[in-house]
Amino acid sequence: MIVTENLSREYGHKIALFGLNLRVEPGEILGFLGPNGAGKSTTVKILTGMIRPTSGRASVAGFDVVEQPMEAKKRIGYVPETAALYDGLTAAEYLELIACLHHLDRDTARARSGELLDLFGLMADQYQRLSEFSKGMRQKVLIASALMHRPEVLFLDEPLDGLDANAAMVVKEVLKRLAAQGKTILFCSHILDVVERMCTRIVIISSGRQIADGTAAQIRESTGTATLEDAFSKLTGVRDAGRVASEFISALDRV
Repeated sequence: MIVTENLSREYGHKIALFGLNLRVEPGEILGFLGPNGAGKSTTVKILTGMIRPTSGRASVAGFDVVEQPMEAKKRIGYVPETAALYDGLTAAEYLELIACLHHLDRDTARARSGELLDLFGLMADQYQRLSEFSKGMRQKVLIASALMHRPEVLFLDEPLDGLDANAAMVVKEVLKRLAAQGKTILFCSHILDVVERMCTRIVIISSGRQIADGTAAQIRESTGTATLEDAFSKLTGVRDAGRVASEFISALDRV
């Protein structure tokens, strides 16, 4: 479970997040959306214990992320939008390192590492150094590392980035099954059609404030739009994509 109460974060005079009240129940896949600079990354960094809030409270799996950070982190799996892997390690070594950080015994670590490498089609490459991996292969290792300790709560920031169609299908199916087991999943993505199909509920923030909360159907209905993409555009004040494209082409023609 994820809970925030009046969560806020300031950077000097800039308010990155203001008064966020959020509750994500076990079994939910929450689509957490917003334009660039909306406060999504700030929220995730607070919830994963990377930064402290300026005010308000947040808890993950029942543990306050400020007062009990290690207890919260034990129960979190996190796939960041961009992450630096230890390129000198092999995939197997990297997963072994993650297992050690979570104090998994050797037999359990080996079994889970093998299961995850096989799941993502990396068994044949497990002894290859990560520096030699493609972007998609590195993303698979990141997702595998987030699942190694079987966390109660998953934070996923653009988890499908770089994955081929088959790997993306596997990840989506895994997430649905984890949710069915009662895991709590916060899913950040700019691929709105994927969010619409996968997520049981969606929260949209803009300029650090929550502006929508509901199912995709509820958000479409409340905005009088046909797609989540149209609803997102209307709620966040983004200019009409067709008009922007026309203006751009017209500008090119004038040059």
